[in-house]
Amino acid sequence: MGIELITLLIVVALLALMALGVPLGITTLTVSLATAILYFGERAGFFIVAANVGEVLHKYELIAVPFFVFMANVLERSGIAQSLFDSMAILGGRFRGSVAVQTCVVAVVLAAMSGIMGGEIVMLGLIALPQMLRLGYDRKLSIGIICAAGALATLIPPSVVLIVYGLAAQVSITKLFAASAVPGLILASLFIIYILIRVRFNPALAPIYDIPETGLPLFQRVKFLKGVVLPGLLIGAVLGVIYSGIATVTEAAAVGAVGALVVAAVRNELNWKMARDAMRQTVLTVGSIIWLVLGAVSLIGIYNRIGGGEFLRGLLTSLDIAPILVIVVMMLIVMVLGTFLEWIAIIFITVPIFAPVVVDLGFDPVWFGVLFAMNIQIYYLSPPFGPACFFLKSVAPKDIQLQEIFAAVLPFIALQAVGLFLVLFFPDLALWLPNLLD
Repeated sequence: MGIELITLLIVVALLALMALGVPLGITTLTVSLATAILYFGERAGFFIVAANVGEVLHKYELIAVPFFVFMANVLERSGIAQSLFDSMAILGGRFRGSVAVQTCVVAVVLAAMSGIMGGEIVMLGLIALPQMLRLGYDRKLSIGIICAAGALATLIPPSVVLIVYGLAAQVSITKLFAASAVPGLILASLFIIYILIRVRFNPALAPIYDIPETGLPLFQRVKFLKGVVLPGLLIGAVLGVIYSGIATVTEAAAVGAVGALVVAAVRNELNWKMARDAMRQTVLTVGSIIWLVLGAVSLIGIYNRIGGGEFLRGLLTSLDIAPILVIVVMMLIVMVLGTFLEWIAIIFITVPIFAPVVVDLGFDPVWFGVLFAMNIQIYYLSPPFGPACFFLKSVAPKDIQLQEIFAAVLPFIALQAVGLFLVLFFPDLALWLPNLLD
């Protein structure tokens, strides 16, 4: 049986099982086991799948994931997001659209503290959305900025997406973090510019945030910086030990987890119930991630062993188009996969095939990793799956429908595409900072 037919059968089997409602991790694991047994027999097939899974689970860098997830869960329960939002809103002063702009800035800070997208959108949905709706902000503008800015956690370090990509592509996670910082800030800047332009031409979209504190002179508003101090110290501790070379990403994740507990203690929020809930949610989140990793790694491991990886790499490199257009094709494939697969499965299924092709074409896999993370960010917003939209729906007022959320994020998806093409055609936007680390 030719590899072309095998590839088609694997895709059909995956789609059929998912259509039946089988969880993705179980789906990929089942298909990989079936393929292994058919090719190598029952005993050898089970051994090969177990060996593939065991190899990735023994990677030291993977330990960073539960640490960062735990850090995010502790911060979510410590009330730091509320204090940060209040401080930034006052420091921003009185200008039209200030609360939407401050929401974007707070999202960047939260992303740099956690690396987890879902919890950040939930926090912003609970804190910022009611505030903007109460002030009379346009509903679609409010919804869109929360989803888009909250999804920045997929790109801004310490992004868990970049950690998993680094493991799959076997590239430096520290360099990935350095490369993604500027593109992440570029996206945040595009969102802010879009907001300011919209409210400039249509003031009714965003009334001025008029409370006594915002009218104080700047030097008097500085006292409200206390809500920014703890997040700043935590970000500095995590990213500082990484970029200074003092600690690895995994060790920095442990620093972040301990730092989150310290922050909670300083705020008098640290207690057994909070710690227990944070640990419980961490286990649930990491458990679901591990199942997806098991299935995706076993599937791609078997597929590569039967020659599928070489087949797809040959298919990509044989395309009679410019090398940069091959990268565009890869991005389009990721976009299509994002309509029915989880991001972690997309990484482990595509990156082991794409990364060698990227190198063969003369491109930097770190740069490609930034593009990949930006693409995953688009996937987080895009219907029909759009996890960011579903996260916000879970905490939004009942009169906000899912269709309204999908419509609200469309302009921000376009802005994300602009950011992706900027990095695609101007690689130095991503690579200048990691080059300084060499």
